[in-house]
Amino acid sequence: MPPMFDDDEEDYTDSSLSEDIEHFEAHLKGKELNFIDSDRLESLIDHYLIQGQFNKAKIAAEFGIYQFVYNPLFRLRKAQALGGLGLLQEALDCVIQLEKQDLNSAELFLTKASIYAQQREHKQAIRYFKLALENSDPAERDYIYLDIAIEYERLHQYQEAIEVLQKALIANKHNEAALYEMGRCYDALGATEASINTYLKFIDEQPYSSTAWYNLGNAYSKIENYNKAVWAYEYAILINEEFGPAHFNLGNAFLSLEKYHKAIEHFELCMKHDGDDAMALCYIGEAYEQLNELALAKHYYKLSIDLEPMLSEAWLGLGIVEDLLGSTKEGILLILKALEYDNKNSAIHHVLAGAYQKMDQRNEADFHYLKCLELAFDDHEALSDYIDFLCESSLSQAQKFLLSFLDRHPELLEIKLHLVNVKWQMGQFSEAKHLFQQCMQNDAQRSKQIFEINPKLLDDTDFLFLAD
Repeated sequence: MPPMFDDDEEDYTDSSLSEDIEHFEAHLKGKELNFIDSDRLESLIDHYLIQGQFNKAKIAAEFGIYQFVYNPLFRLRKAQALGGLGLLQEALDCVIQLEKQDLNSAELFLTKASIYAQQREHKQAIRYFKLALENSDPAERDYIYLDIAIEYERLHQYQEAIEVLQKALIANKHNEAALYEMGRCYDALGATEASINTYLKFIDEQPYSSTAWYNLGNAYSKIENYNKAVWAYEYAILINEEFGPAHFNLGNAFLSLEKYHKAIEHFELCMKHDGDDAMALCYIGEAYEQLNELALAKHYYKLSIDLEPMLSEAWLGLGIVEDLLGSTKEGILLILKALEYDNKNSAIHHVLAGAYQKMDQRNEADFHYLKCLELAFDDHEALSDYIDFLCESSLSQAQKFLLSFLDRHPELLEIKLHLVNVKWQMGQFSEAKHLFQQCMQNDAQRSKQIFEINPKLLDDTDFLFLAD
């Protein structure tokens, strides 16, 4: 539980505090403790609370309760120390005793709210944070709004949290922690467009907020508008060139835009500012892999694994490189290692299926294709690869699978388009055309993907007529 006070010790020098700490800690070892006036004792307790030395804070607060029996502050500090020690019921009992004395201060309510928050009594925490808000100094209200919003988040009431965070930003337009939490809430709601509008509006008023530009970049990345994401991240870095996470995400955006040298540059800048990072090294490996500089790719994947031995992405990348170098058997062993660390990752199953297919180990390939589609039924690339795989040996088997898959996922247009193609290859031309006509009625634009699935259909005048 964080302390409920500022850490500026007014009219109390560092040397005086050091002297009191020395005397108090000598007392903890058995020496007699001389009288300390209440202000100096309060500063000593505050020091221990700020430093997270809660047991010492508790002992000092108890000394204050004994010496200054009529000063309720020391009982409040004891409650805060108990909360820090995780002795929540004892902390709550202290606060309740203070409430019985009609002590209604913002700090008391904040302390009680924080105890309830630790007890996961989120509704009670919100209640007392709101009482603290009513009794607080206006300069502190944005942080109390932030506390309330976090409790709403813990209740999964994200819209309510957003409304409170907006009040926090009105109270203090520089509160970037509130802006960060707002991004989390929009993510939880899947309201990316709304978050973009909020960040743009905030930037209009606060154009030098690197956090706002960074969050905007994250929002654009989520909707795969990577050019806009680059624009936003670059502004975040222009404001704060040592903003490591912005460099990292900018590297990811450049990776998605296939600007591999730019991606490498920003992953390296991320590590320059924040230290070595296994994922950054892994993504540098991926960029070199895409540039077909396989020796460098292998080098960076190994560096990534040295830093984080259980990083599945790096093992997968290393396996892919071995496959590209012609050592598919060794590649499979490395990809299996990736799967060992992340067996629910559909992409690993997909890559493994392709590797087994290359080795003509069809049973293993079939297993991993099916596992991939079980984990990610809407992975269109995996579906396409699996249908091609089935068609190599049996068009009827491919059709049987597609009909079964369509029963489970009737909403997926791509399944119907693959079924159109398989029927056409089997000579079931009327059925193929009828099904394609249904697809066109459902979504004409997406249905034209049939010509990417099978370019030979561009020579079929009936299909061209239906697609017109």
